[in-house]
Amino acid sequence: MDSLAATPGTGPATSPLPVVKPPRPAAKFEDLPTGRTLLMGILNVTPDSFSDGGQYNDPDTAIGHGLRMFYAGADIIDVGGESTRPGAEEVSDGEEQGRILPVVEALVKAGALVSVDTMSAATAAEALDAGAAVVNDVSGLNFDPKMPALIAERGVPYVLTHRRGDAGTMDQHTDYDDVSGEVIEELKSVRDKFYEAGVKPEQLILDPGLGFSKQAGQNWELLRNLESFTALGHPVLVGASRKRFLGSLLVSAGKAAPAEERDHASAAVSALSAHHGAWAVRVHDVAASLDAVKTAAAWGGGS
Repeated sequence: MDSLAATPGTGPATSPLPVVKPPRPAAKFEDLPTGRTLLMGILNVTPDSFSDGGQYNDPDTAIGHGLRMFYAGADIIDVGGESTRPGAEEVSDGEEQGRILPVVEALVKAGALVSVDTMSAATAAEALDAGAAVVNDVSGLNFDPKMPALIAERGVPYVLTHRRGDAGTMDQHTDYDDVSGEVIEELKSVRDKFYEAGVKPEQLILDPGLGFSKQAGQNWELLRNLESFTALGHPVLVGASRKRFLGSLLVSAGKAAPAEERDHASAAVSALSAHHGAWAVRVHDVAASLDAVKTAAAWGGGS
């Protein structure tokens, strides 16, 4: 029967087909909630990320996980197609784009605010064309020389992350006399290069780069000095979720806790980061960290 219901008098009515709602309008950066620290959900469309590599490596699985994080309360879904763990191999722009663009497009159509986790200006441009609203770049001091002009041209928010070296060498660049002071100065030096390209101060979000060219104790020092970063006048993103320094804290039977057992500690860092003024936290377990930042906001008298 072609119609949704039988013609009166010709037989019983069929069950109506489910109503398919049209996609919601894509969220806008300026409409993000205020009054609490934001949640950036991590979506790795990769075979080799340190925590969940391979779990969301095909587009359908990745889209499903992204939607679950969105419905769990993530304010931003951060989609990446290249692992940035120490020792990770580089991927071509074409491969990276093939992994992430279908996911970005689907999540944007569902109404999610999407950021693209990439070090490539070419990939960032394609993702922005697909509807992404933010560029999250962990390349640090070795940024793509085409990135500043792209960010200036598009006028989008850009996460400027501190990192020395690349994925293969960053663990060799952990010598600091004053880790917080040196990270701040190095962030400022990169920031100035983006300013020179025409990027506006209000576009920049700073990330101290926990785990990138830092040893465990240096990560804790950066967190203890988080207010020195917020004092620079930019929103600050904290990305501690499931990282090695949390695993080395949670030692059991002489072994560091595996990545999947670090979510409670990650949520604790989310709450403390919120208390000390972080604009957003980047996390794997959205629900736990959403509870954490809401609790921190209530404690501080926010909404």
